Order: sequence, then structure tokens, then C-alpha cells
Amino acid sequence: QVQLVESGGGLVQPGGSLRLSCAASGISFRIYNMAWYRQAPGNQRELVAMIGNTGITNEKDSEKGRFTISRDVAKNVVFLQIDSLEREDTAVYYCNAHYGVNNYWGRGTQVTVSS
Repeated sequence: QVQLVESGGGLVQPGGSLRLSCAASGISFRIYNMAWYRQAPGNQRELVAMIGNTGITNEKDSEKGRFTISRDVAKNVVFLQIDSLEREDTAVYYCNAHYGVNNYWGRGTQVTVSS
């Protein structure tokens, strides 16, 4: 049974940082491409960051450098570091694993940015 379990969300003040984690089980983690998406109320789900099975990354707004995705292959975990949080970052953040026709989602973790 495939499971993606997110953690690390919460309430944080603007300008703060969070590190989200996604623990994967039931998949050959090493070969999967992993990603973080987010969905704010009333908005479509959007891609925040992706890390391929080769380790190549692609992050939203890379010129600002606020999002950093990484993975620990030994522990089957993918991380999303978010710095300089803005109110607009408030959303449910979802972990995604995909390889070929296989595509799996976690249940999400809420991130709320508010003072």
C-alpha cells in the first residue's frame, strides 16, 4: 500500500520559515520523481517544487530562492524548505510521487501564514 504522509505544517508569521516533510512508503522511492504542490482556498492546485529521481530540482520562483526541495533516499523522505513566508503562501501543501503511469498523493499539510 502506497502512503505519502506529510508533516511540518502549521501557523507561522510572515517572514518565517517552515520545513515540510513527506515520508513515503510502498514505492521504490529511489526511482520516483517527487514534488510538492499547494492549493489555496478557491484556487487550483499548483506545482511548488519538483525533484527528479536524478536529483535535478525545479522550484517555483527560483530567482527568489524561497523554496528548496530535497530528498533523503536512504530514509524515503522528501523535504520542502520555505523561507521568507508570505501570506500568499497560505495553502494546503501536498506531496506527490510519480513515475510512468503511477501517480500518488498525500493528504496534505496546512500552512497558514499570519501575524
